[in-house]
Amino acid sequence: MRIAVTTPTGNVGRHLVAALVRAGARPRVLPRDPGRLAPEIRDEVDAVPVDQYDADAVVAATRDVDALFWVDPTTDSADPLADCARATSAVVRAVTENRIGRVVFQSSVGAEKRHGAGEIDGLAHTETALDGTGVDVTHLRCGYFFTNLELQLDALRAGTLQVILPLDQPMAWVAPRDIAEVAAARLLSPAWSGRCVQAVHGPADLTWRQVGAILTAATGRPISVERITDDAMRAQLQRAGMPDSLVEAVLGMSTGLRENFVPEQRRTLRTTTPTTLAAWAYDHLRHRIDNAS
Repeated sequence: MRIAVTTPTGNVGRHLVAALVRAGARPRVLPRDPGRLAPEIRDEVDAVPVDQYDADAVVAATRDVDALFWVDPTTDSADPLADCARATSAVVRAVTENRIGRVVFQSSVGAEKRHGAGEIDGLAHTETALDGTGVDVTHLRCGYFFTNLELQLDALRAGTLQVILPLDQPMAWVAPRDIAEVAAARLLSPAWSGRCVQAVHGPADLTWRQVGAILTAATGRPISVERITDDAMRAQLQRAGMPDSLVEAVLGMSTGLRENFVPEQRRTLRTTTPTTLAAWAYDHLRHRIDNAS
């Protein structure tokens, strides 16, 4: 089976590529910059540089592929939903023209809303577009990535995380490596077909208050979590240089899932993965907090 992997140096992709190699596959990886691939992996893959917004390039890079792992590329542009739509058009063309048999798409909890969840609306658009191709597709509805905490190292060093969700509202938290293992299993398994939704919820739903306590214990630093207003967070993002439309898209990922949102997939054995936030924080986060850069 010929498997192609987008964003192979990302938080999920790098683990997925390694998992596929361990399984005996030689994946075709589609990085924007092949130079970012880990040296130890370069001889184990076929690397094709690709801009995922370039539909012609995506079609060419996925020719003769049987299965595709697709991640909408990250963007910091003024119109992230428009960028997502461009990338979606590229993958739809590739799947259709190359008759790719199956796709595993990295989506998110909240995409089931379809509208009103900020940047997650872009993932919802990709889901529906892939559904329209008739391809066998699994949408991975992933929880909140542990690695998002790495974007807040300065706040963690200062000892206070600021959020706009209620501090006692539980949500799914997940390790990207666990997502990669689910993606690898789906790509390699012949036991499914049609349209599937596979939630990846991590080991437990956590509130931000619980997260603060877990991080305190794992890092040895007192870390509290403070709820601030939407306007205060909006001002922070604007001061960081984000254009207004991107600010609203980022805020929407929280505000859209804040009021009476219930995930379409309930937590089950199938959706629960093993890596705990405590273990991940001890292994990966505490060193980054201690070593200011």
